[in-house]
Amino acid sequence: MTNHSSQEYSADYEDKIEGVAGQRSNALSNKLTGVLSVSYTDSEIRDALRLLDLKDLQNTPDLRRGLRHDLQKEVIDCNSSIVQDFGQVAEQLKRIGDTISSLNACCESMRRQVAAARQDIAPVLDEASALLAQKEDLEKKNQLLNAFNKHFVLPEEELMALTSAPDAIDVHFFAVLAQTKQIHADCQVLLGSENQRLGLELMDQSSRQLNSGYQKLFRWVQKEFKILDLENPQINAVIRRSLRTLAERPTLFESCLNSFSQAREHVLTDGFYSALTGSSTDQDNDPTMKPIEFHAHDTLRYTGDILAWAHSATVSERESLESLFISEGHEMAQGIRAGRQSEPWSAMDGDTFDGRQALDSLVNRNMAGVARALRQRVEQAIHGQDDSVTIYKIVNLISFYRVTLKKLLGPDSFIMESLSALEDFAMRHFEALQNDQTATIHADLTQAPSDLSIPDVLDETLTQVKALMKSYESSLTPVDSREVDFKPVLSQTLEPVLEACDRIAENLQTPASSIFLLNCDIAARFTLQPFDFTQSLIGQIDKVVSSSTGDLITYQHAYFLHVSGLHPLLIALTPLTDSDEDLVKIHDLAPFQPNALTEASRTLDEFLPTALMDASENLKQLNNTGLARDITSEAADRFCEDFEFVEARLAAVDELMATDEDRGQPSRRDDEEESESGGNGAKLQRGEGKDLVLLRNLYPRTSEEIRVLLS
Repeated sequence: MTNHSSQEYSADYEDKIEGVAGQRSNALSNKLTGVLSVSYTDSEIRDALRLLDLKDLQNTPDLRRGLRHDLQKEVIDCNSSIVQDFGQVAEQLKRIGDTISSLNACCESMRRQVAAARQDIAPVLDEASALLAQKEDLEKKNQLLNAFNKHFVLPEEELMALTSAPDAIDVHFFAVLAQTKQIHADCQVLLGSENQRLGLELMDQSSRQLNSGYQKLFRWVQKEFKILDLENPQINAVIRRSLRTLAERPTLFESCLNSFSQAREHVLTDGFYSALTGSSTDQDNDPTMKPIEFHAHDTLRYTGDILAWAHSATVSERESLESLFISEGHEMAQGIRAGRQSEPWSAMDGDTFDGRQALDSLVNRNMAGVARALRQRVEQAIHGQDDSVTIYKIVNLISFYRVTLKKLLGPDSFIMESLSALEDFAMRHFEALQNDQTATIHADLTQAPSDLSIPDVLDETLTQVKALMKSYESSLTPVDSREVDFKPVLSQTLEPVLEACDRIAENLQTPASSIFLLNCDIAARFTLQPFDFTQSLIGQIDKVVSSSTGDLITYQHAYFLHVSGLHPLLIALTPLTDSDEDLVKIHDLAPFQPNALTEASRTLDEFLPTALMDASENLKQLNNTGLARDITSEAADRFCEDFEFVEARLAAVDELMATDEDRGQPSRRDDEEESESGGNGAKLQRGEGKDLVLLRNLYPRTSEEIRVLLS
């Protein structure tokens, strides 16, 4: 029993031990699970571990067992220290609260004192504010008055500079004048207010001041024009500005230009007479310069020198004034437009100001006196000249300067009118001289020279026409109108002589008439050929040359036919056709009888060796040897064609007769043998004893031989 009880006790004890061990094991497992389940990313865990690391503790069992108590004690100590510190802060805050309460009481006392003082000084402050407002208003009115006076009222010294005559015109004057114009323009604003009296008074005052200023400027410009170096009128900047300003008063501006133009016209006219005679009213002559009238005996040079001086003076005058009207033209146009508003009655024409047109007009007026003197002197020189070539050169010279000056001054100028009148006068004088010369030609040119060469009158005329054409070629006449313009000259110079030559040729025999016409027309064509404005007359001459050449070819052809003896044969064959009936008749014609045909063959043989030389003798008086060879060659070709015609007809007749013989006889061979035995090679026995004559045997020359001998 005891053993059994002990065994049971042992069993119970083991069960208890196992139960305790199981509980411990579960607690440890729970702790491990709890530790492992903690996230080390939690900030509290990281801070706790960081504090433990800072403690630098040793990992011992005692330390581990008392770690919690140590940490709790440390936390309690820290909390106690914090409580003590907050107690000190609370004490200080209490003292601050007492101080603030004291300050609030002091401020309240001061507030009551300030309110009482404000009640006492309120009337004084109101009065001071009113005085300050009045002061500000007065200051604004004073500034407005000063600005008004500065803008609308000229100071005394500026008014003196604008209106006082002794003061010179300078930049200050123009500044004051511009200010006065601005005042006058701004018065329009004052007229729009309720009280217009001030505006009207200021406008009237500024208008009087402006008029005084413009009058002063006008008198100063007039005085400057009188002392200006008119021989080299380089207008300075002040005068240019003065004229631009005066353009705002068209009446004064036009008056200044008229005065300047009159002065320049007088000086330029005096300069023209000085250049002519070498003397001047200025007593300021250049002894090295020869007067133009020194060459008065040479009309062409005299006229050229006069026109050259006029052109040079015009160019110089234009260049001198160009800076005024071209470079300053925009400002002057603005002044003119403003002037029309102020002087609507002014006589300035046109809606806009054209600087170049104004320049041309002024230069034109300046050159008016020169134009009149130039026309008078050149007309005198032309009237005393009797050489038509010189007169025509003068015409072209005047035309050259007329075209040149037209580009400078335009078509409606005094000098252009003078040059046009001079050109017409010179051309009329040229035509009168040519009419006299034509009458002389008709009286002197009545017969051709004995050698049929060109007459001396024609030779002289061609020389004259060549000089005229060279002079005209250098002119500025447009290319498309050159031929039309020069045609009257040819009709008055060369054509009358050629017509006289035609009348002389009508009284000559052939071929002298054609040779004489060719000599004259070829010489005329040779003279006219180099010039492109004579094509119309060259065309007429070519027609005459072609006609005369054809006449000479016909004459030479007839000469070949008659001298060679071919003419009777050709005349006899021409009416006949190439039919068998007409061919049979040829054998019975008189020129084709054996004796006559044999004589014709002999005549041809005698003609051929010297045919070309004999024919050339007919044209030996033709000056153009090349044309003579061509005429003879063409006539020879025609002669060869005629010979080929005769040769062909003779061969056709012989062939026809031979064919008939073959039809009437047994064989042509027998006839030929009989002909040979008969001793006469020109006949064949025919039928009943009649002889058949072969024409080609009587007239044996061939066309190839003829062409070789006449080539």
